[in-house]
Amino acid sequence: MFIDKAVIRVKAGDGGNGAVSFHREKFVAAGGPDGGDGGKGGDIVFVGSPDMNTLIDFKYKKNFIAENGQKGGPKRCSGKGGQDLVIKVPMGTIVRDGESGQIMADISGEEPVIIAKGGNGGWGNSHFATPTRQIPRFAKPGIPGEKFDLQLELKLLADVGLVGFPNVGKSTLISVVSAAKPKIANYHFTTLTPVLGVVKVAEGKSFVMADIPGLIEGASEGIGLGHEFLRHVERCRLIVHVVDVSGSEGRDPKEDFETINRELANFNAELAAQEQIVVGNKADMASDEQVEEFRRYIEEKGLRFFRLSAATHQGVEALVQEIAEKLDRLPPIKRFEADYVPKTVDLSGADKWKFDIKVEDGVYIVEADWLVKVFGMISLDDEEDLGYFQRILRSSGIIDRLEEMGIQEGDTVSILNFEFDYIR
Repeated sequence: MFIDKAVIRVKAGDGGNGAVSFHREKFVAAGGPDGGDGGKGGDIVFVGSPDMNTLIDFKYKKNFIAENGQKGGPKRCSGKGGQDLVIKVPMGTIVRDGESGQIMADISGEEPVIIAKGGNGGWGNSHFATPTRQIPRFAKPGIPGEKFDLQLELKLLADVGLVGFPNVGKSTLISVVSAAKPKIANYHFTTLTPVLGVVKVAEGKSFVMADIPGLIEGASEGIGLGHEFLRHVERCRLIVHVVDVSGSEGRDPKEDFETINRELANFNAELAAQEQIVVGNKADMASDEQVEEFRRYIEEKGLRFFRLSAATHQGVEALVQEIAEKLDRLPPIKRFEADYVPKTVDLSGADKWKFDIKVEDGVYIVEADWLVKVFGMISLDDEEDLGYFQRILRSSGIIDRLEEMGIQEGDTVSILNFEFDYIR
């Protein structure tokens, strides 16, 4: 069964809690705090698999949860980190945020992509010992891992897409030029799923061709089968538009050509400008006048036309060579850029702005429960995240309070045990 859309829910592991522990050893008095840190939660990682060509694995399993980090132990022992959960998907899978629809990743290769980050482990009480607080009886909890509802959408990775009305010979063509063996019969919608075939041009040179199930008028609006698979044309570097030049179905080849192009443009305006070769198939069943009239019509539009009979292999070799030459000049297969923007933290309501600042040994210690959530959403190595964090500190009133307390440039600020130098 070919499934190219799925909805799943993923949850990265929570960070383990820090430990509250005190050193106990014979003949050692007042050993002090030695609680270890919690382990980091496991990430949710997506990897493209060349052995998969459908999202059927996600038809029944919908929830994916990574392992939590373990809590810290005594003797400053850190908890074990949670194991990452690796999810394999077909190459060409688009991962979208289920709520906003924004693209989080385009899984077009075998390199792993982290979709949901595991939470950091909390610090044990050994971090909180100071000359004035020698017996800290508290530790920090781990930060929750990220969780998302995701939409998975497969857009096949193919260099060439065959488009056209049902029963114009697309399946016959791909079976002739490649090892693909689609079901072929003399009735509409024989092909119910996209079919991929590798076309070998020469030693070490080949391209991937996709037979997109037959389109009909109104496909872009959801009529017929073709609308289900129009998304698979979007990545193709080259469109091969197959037309029944003989009119054996009782249709006009010119009208067929215009109708299919209109459906492509209605689905995605970029497809209308895509590089295209027009194939007049079933030429063995057409008169020379029919073929030449259609050729003139196509060439007047500035498009390359090929006379073909896929059933008898007439013109097939010339078409394959032309496709290969065009692909040499075209850009690589399209990849979709991620546009996902993480949600900002909801700090509405006066109670969510509460914070406390105290000074110990010259260090300004900021404590606020809502900052745990902020830290769980940002990376301290990312400049944009740091800029966002600074805006939160300003809008919450924390920076104003620090200045009222007399903080000077270069003084140390501690927020959730992360220390910063204050800079005006």
